[in-house]
Amino acid sequence: MEDDAPVIYGLEFQARALTAQTAETDAIRFLVGTQSLKFDNQIHIIDFDDENNIINKNVLLHQAGEIWHIGASPADKAVLTTCYNKTSDSRVVSCAAVWRMPCDWETGSPESPDDSAHNPQTLELLCHLDDSAHSNAACVLWEPMGDGKRVISLADNHALLWDLQDSSTQATVSSSATLEGKGQLKFTSGKWSPHHNCSQLATANDTAIRGWDLRTMSQIYCIENAHGQLVRDLDFNPNRQYYLSSCGDDCKVKFWDVRNVQEPIKTLEEHSHWVWSVRYNHSHDQLVLTASSDSRLILSNMVSISSEPFGHLVDDEELSEGEDNHQEDKGKEPLQDSVVSTYEEHEDSVYAAEWSSADPWLFASLSYDGRLVINRVPRALKYRILL
Repeated sequence: MEDDAPVIYGLEFQARALTAQTAETDAIRFLVGTQSLKFDNQIHIIDFDDENNIINKNVLLHQAGEIWHIGASPADKAVLTTCYNKTSDSRVVSCAAVWRMPCDWETGSPESPDDSAHNPQTLELLCHLDDSAHSNAACVLWEPMGDGKRVISLADNHALLWDLQDSSTQATVSSSATLEGKGQLKFTSGKWSPHHNCSQLATANDTAIRGWDLRTMSQIYCIENAHGQLVRDLDFNPNRQYYLSSCGDDCKVKFWDVRNVQEPIKTLEEHSHWVWSVRYNHSHDQLVLTASSDSRLILSNMVSISSEPFGHLVDDEELSEGEDNHQEDKGKEPLQDSVVSTYEEHEDSVYAAEWSSADPWLFASLSYDGRLVINRVPRALKYRILL
């Protein structure tokens, strides 16, 4: 079998929530949450066996409602968060909760992988992350480098910082920030920065992107019209602390230096419909994945704005001092940005794309029809980056 061939897995329900299992660094594992109106919703635990190119799955029941967002604890692989819709008093409410997988969820033996589908176990509810004042959670963000004790929920126009107890069975709001302004303001998405000791948050609401200092819960920057239409997703460059990417309903992907938010430093216009997801590779920040309702996933090599624009690692200070100090780079042009691959295995809107936590060359994408596709960075590019 060709090494770069995609591996496809079909869920029986529609789905839009996908995450890599962050605390699992040995196995290649993704979690998918379903959106079924008729049946009990499920979390699919997807294990990719790299050597044999096959997918093993386990299914856990999520009886609370249809899952819109899923997040994995960075510290405990049994713990996850979901944002889900439930109907109460004939209106739909969006809730958020912390869950634990049953300790023996892996009991479905490889010989009979479908056992878990027929008698699935149920997730254990640890605690809710909502109170009557802040309903309608859009997403829950785990502290990126944390011990799994701090999460942020974005609910309507509030960003709430929660402290979880050791057992995660109780959560208290330690601080909050509120979007001020006219009209029905609400957050659509956010990203907790892995830099600055995890003290910063970026959020999207409507066409704007805002930065927040979590120590004071105050706004530190605002990109007013970051996109021509709704901003859908954000991601921080893992190696360059001031670099942020965004995507939205204007079909564009933009890259920002948050120290100067007047103009994006780069704009990609490869998609023909809304862009739902943008993700930097955790190890090689020139690799950027974008997923769109044009049914396509695009892998771009954004090397000119990466931490290795000349093919070696440089830090922000070096770059901002100008290139005069670089005798050895005098004759070197920055490497060229390019689209590496366009993946067309999906037939429906691709709502999510995630890099594996265990293998930097592997990623998964999920479309609304429940199709999960696992792909690899093309080998030629992988070796060019490594060698």
